[in-house]
Amino acid sequence: MSGRNLRLRRLRRSTHAPSGRKRGAQPKVVALGGGMGLSASLTALRRITGDLTAVVTVADDGGSSGRLRDELGVLPPGDLRKALAALCGDDDWGQTWARVIQHRFHSKGDLHEHAVGNLLIVALWEQLGDHVLALDLVGKLLGAHGRVLPMSAVPLELQALVRGHDPARPDDVDTVRGQATVALTPGEVQSVHLVPHDPPAVPEAVAAVLDADWVVLGPGSWFSSVIPHLLVPELLDALIQTKARRVLSLNLAPQPGETEGFSPQRHLEVLGRHAPKLALDVVLADEAAVPDRESLADAAKRLGAAVELAPVASPDGLPKHDPELLAAAYDRIFRMHGRIGPWR
Repeated sequence: MSGRNLRLRRLRRSTHAPSGRKRGAQPKVVALGGGMGLSASLTALRRITGDLTAVVTVADDGGSSGRLRDELGVLPPGDLRKALAALCGDDDWGQTWARVIQHRFHSKGDLHEHAVGNLLIVALWEQLGDHVLALDLVGKLLGAHGRVLPMSAVPLELQALVRGHDPARPDDVDTVRGQATVALTPGEVQSVHLVPHDPPAVPEAVAAVLDADWVVLGPGSWFSSVIPHLLVPELLDALIQTKARRVLSLNLAPQPGETEGFSPQRHLEVLGRHAPKLALDVVLADEAAVPDRESLADAAKRLGAAVELAPVASPDGLPKHDPELLAAAYDRIFRMHGRIGPWR
């Protein structure tokens, strides 16, 4: 074995060593998504379990991530960085490092708007040649309360079929390319797909889903952060086959652009169309964001799920989740719906 490979093996053991706790001492949770929605979920979940893995979309093509992706041919690091920041603790160490990796440079040169964490992650990818090992090492540096994994080891392009993308042709369906464009598209998104169409999943992400007690999907940009996980065949198979319970966390409001005018039940319907074999156990929604509870319950039932309504929105009235309230909702769901192990 070469000296470099030996060093990588030792580093891998040191960055992701077993905790030594007995299985079942706390729930093994895997959260899937991207962007601020996944960050909200992780900030809540790290309060109730120390066995937490984030599986993050890698289709971002805008901002600092897009520039690094275009220039260096790497995975877009931005959503991975946000997930790592969300897993930082509330102590001085965690909050200092969360601010550092989220810090963006402001200049008139090439560094303008690049995030420190993006550069750190890409540097380690180039140094180590291993996506998972590099992210584990960043997590160790930050003292992250969980693990962050990309859903695929290749950069992905998101494409959408959009009706009325051109306001001059409201009935025409066009192909819109790129996550940043899809997220803000005018018109009505009909469906999304990935290029390449059958991207390989990261094996550690598949293993985490299969070994989980609970899988949490959402909240987040529905077509550009939530549904893409269902378009990676190996990851979808794992989500279907896992013995874990599956909870879908709905957004607090439709997103301007890709889900403009969507009701809560419409979110479930489009998810079901993209993954018709996927069953859910629980749909979590903010009680104030559901005007038609009966229709939501019917849509959830078609996916095999029960609806749990809880106050999870920030008290300031902004459409964002409150970490403590969301944590309480997740904890209650984990306790009430088919406990797998004696977590308490």
